[in-house]
Amino acid sequence: MLSFFEQVQRAGGLSRRQFLSAGAIGGGLTLARLLQAEQAAGIRSSHKAVINIHLDGGPPQMDMIDLKPQAPAEIRGEFGPIATKIPGVQICEHLPKLAAAADKFVFIRSLVGASNQHDAFQCQTGFDAKNLASIGGRPAMGCIVGKLQATAADVAPPFVDLMQGRPLVRNSARPGFLGPSYGPFRPDISQMFERQLEDKMIVELANKGDGHTTALSLSQELSQSRLQDRTSLRSGLDRLRGQVDRSGMMDAVDSFTKQAVGILTSGRFAAAMDLMREDPRAIERYTMNAASNDPPSTTSDRPNATLKFLLARRLIEAGVRCVSISLSDFDTHSNNFGRLRKLLPILDHGLTTLVADLSERGMLDDVSIVAWGEFGRTPKVQPSNAGRDHWPAVGMALLAGGGMHTGQTIGETDRYAGAATSRPVTYQDVFATLYNRLGLNARGVTITDPTGRPQYLLDQGEVIRELI
Repeated sequence: MLSFFEQVQRAGGLSRRQFLSAGAIGGGLTLARLLQAEQAAGIRSSHKAVINIHLDGGPPQMDMIDLKPQAPAEIRGEFGPIATKIPGVQICEHLPKLAAAADKFVFIRSLVGASNQHDAFQCQTGFDAKNLASIGGRPAMGCIVGKLQATAADVAPPFVDLMQGRPLVRNSARPGFLGPSYGPFRPDISQMFERQLEDKMIVELANKGDGHTTALSLSQELSQSRLQDRTSLRSGLDRLRGQVDRSGMMDAVDSFTKQAVGILTSGRFAAAMDLMREDPRAIERYTMNAASNDPPSTTSDRPNATLKFLLARRLIEAGVRCVSISLSDFDTHSNNFGRLRKLLPILDHGLTTLVADLSERGMLDDVSIVAWGEFGRTPKVQPSNAGRDHWPAVGMALLAGGGMHTGQTIGETDRYAGAATSRPVTYQDVFATLYNRLGLNARGVTITDPTGRPQYLLDQGEVIRELI
């Protein structure tokens, strides 16, 4: 009897769909083995993609990439600058790996135009939540990519939202006027990564009811053969509706139709979500050794959050086009420096490991990465609690990959890091650049809204010329 790999090598013109169906029937394949088998068969899944990292709460620009060591103590805070691989550029001492790999990154120090809302909506769309709200609002980038670039033959969803905390509770990655059929796949990762919610967020999430996440496996009431036969599925819908709806399966089928069938029956996406199927050496590489045993703040991510970056890589490798993850909690109204001493090393290790890993796999030019938050934080440290408050006037962003010209800084701020003094960059400028890397002209491509009017992907914003 032929082994699975021998069958693949003899498959010749086997289509991706046929190949993946064969893999599902064979069972027991890890994602790594599946990818290896695809490569042996000459079936490649190289595609342009985006990883959007939300620094939940609003990252403090002056404590991370725009330090002001000459400013008064109440402005410069407790952290010192260190040199980076870019001559003359310094960043925070708690980001040493980022400093060593600075030539792989773009440091935007002049991000402006924040809507001052405590969610990730603007970081997902480029727009204020009020824009086109009367017809459903603007869709998240991943939803647009699903509309324009996904096909029914895809065996991974185009957009996967893994954000926790505020972005999850406030449904930041929503399809807007495109409607629920273009919403993201939103697996529940709370058992993998602890992120406790504040009391208000718990109430907000409870008010949304069930169905806020997406099931990744078949309901017991639906066999694989029945799912693949949509006619049969429809004929039995009335009898199954009560029990199946509670599992969320019908919502998935109604939203994603043929694509959902392929996703759920191939097993590829679920395999990508299972970190136990990853090479232990990769897990070890992404795992950060905590510097101390002191617990982080209640709502902050734990050191194992570095594995979110590995999960994002696995999903892109499995065919997902946009992945959003979050790192919490940068909402440092109190104990800003104590909390950042825990958070910044997580970002430092996870982000630099991701970029190095993608580069070694030959994927970095195809995958654009952005890390940013909903606004910056106040230049002045509050003397009563050592915190920094919300500051929408200017913020920061990090970019990498996507074939962009890295190893540079964009923009400058005043001596307090409180206002952009040169080269202001808007959220829509960043999105225009990300769309460009995906092969989409955001000011030239339109999608039709529910009223029948064409809407450009962005109504403002220009590609950041220094990066292309």
